[in-house]
Amino acid sequence: MTTLYFLRHGQTECSRNNAFCGSLDSELTPEGLAMAEAFAKAYSSTPWRAVFSSPMRRTVLTAAPLCAALNIQPEMRDGLKEINYGKWEGKPPEVINQEFHDDYLRWSADPAWYAPTGGEMAITIAYRAMQVVEEIKQLYTSGNVLVVSHKATIRIILCSLLGIDVGRFRYRIGCPVASVSVVEFSSHGPLLRSMADRTHLDEHLRNLPGT
Repeated sequence: MTTLYFLRHGQTECSRNNAFCGSLDSELTPEGLAMAEAFAKAYSSTPWRAVFSSPMRRTVLTAAPLCAALNIQPEMRDGLKEINYGKWEGKPPEVINQEFHDDYLRWSADPAWYAPTGGEMAITIAYRAMQVVEEIKQLYTSGNVLVVSHKATIRIILCSLLGIDVGRFRYRIGCPVASVSVVEFSSHGPLLRSMADRTHLDEHLRNLPGT
């Protein structure tokens, strides 16, 4: 059977400040880099078949320590990018609620079919991200594959796999920075083995503020 490990990137300045960050190509903070190193240390002995990553810097940097330890190159896929938050990029929710109040209310009620101002709907993310998942399943009919992506994108993928309304991704699935969720695929379909695991991080990194 094929097992996918969905890893969210490490801490960024936006995640630390609870600001929307989709198309912004933000760097990892020093703590975010430490999270990436901690993941690599904990999972380098796992027999990986491949690593797939969003091409954003924060995901590439998160995948880098493990890829260096294994001497493999990550496969970049645009389908794993985060939601484009449009005019909301870099701003916290309280500012969005003031500046784009009606759009924010609509998006909060049903992000599947309502987009951030100038951004993407969740159903769009589901379509492009699930194409990558299907590609991986066809390429690797067994073994472990790491997928390094983003908060909303991982939650949308998990909702799509588990039969949860994509419009509920913000309220049904947790995905803090540097967390890992594991899904096995067998003849019975996808099975969630673990969600938002962060036991590879030390107590200091686990308790940092931010999303």
